Amino acid sequence: MSGTLYLVATPIGNLGDFSPRAVDTLENADFIAAEDTRVSMKLLNHFGIKKPLVSYHEHNHVTAGQSILSRLLAGETCALVTDAGTPAISDPGEDLVRLCAENGVPVYSIPGCCAAVSALAVSGLPTGRFTFEGFLTVNKKSRRERLEQLKSEERTMIFHEAPHKLRTTLADLRDAFGPERRISLCREMTKLHEETMRCTIGEAVDYYELTEPKGEYVLVVAGAEPAEAPAATLEDGVRMVRQLREEGARTKDAVKEVATHTGLSRNELYAAVLAAEREE
Repeated sequence: MSGTLYLVATPIGNLGDFSPRAVDTLENADFIAAEDTRVSMKLLNHFGIKKPLVSYHEHNHVTAGQSILSRLLAGETCALVTDAGTPAISDPGEDLVRLCAENGVPVYSIPGCCAAVSALAVSGLPTGRFTFEGFLTVNKKSRRERLEQLKSEERTMIFHEAPHKLRTTLADLRDAFGPERRISLCREMTKLHEETMRCTIGEAVDYYELTEPKGEYVLVVAGAEPAEAPAATLEDGVRMVRQLREEGARTKDAVKEVATHTGLSRNELYAAVLAAEREE
């Protein structure tokens, strides 16, 4: 019988955010797969946890993933952790989860910190529908092509960015979405110098021309305004009235309903319906 893979979310800055369930999971795992064993060792030492560590990160995930899978299939239990945040979210842990799914190994998530969701919650922007874009590529052509694709995206967008690339990214966001688009810049989430700046992209560009970016950023960008539907013509209205009549509505009631939903003049629409009937 195979073991189990646990995805254990780790603090993104404040160790007080590590849950008792997460501590129990690490204590009961046979071994822990860590993005950086040195970083994870500090977390384990803080909570007095002594478990074998193996390395699993972007540069070794193919070979390390197979090794971890073999141990799981042999019945061992593994806890996967990142340096900060939730494993498998913008992280090579997604490949290990897929391997487990393909081989019948149970996977459970031990929830906790996620910088993107935390930033979205404090952004002041719409949270009902959003898209997570993570880090944009460093290739200038590719990143601008991606932002061009997002110009009409109506959902709130979430990006991660490092301080040394923030100015370039803000300039690209301004060029793609315009200087008036709203943005929240969430810096150092849960850490001592946590800060959220809510402004337009243009204002953010101006601010960081004079201010040196410090710390890790989550950028929450307002979506595009919904495109206005083209105004209905009288011909459209006549077709809609006929559709309603075929469904059993009286002409007068059908004209009233269509006029209400389209903004067409009721009298003009009624006259157009009669004129169309005379022409037939």
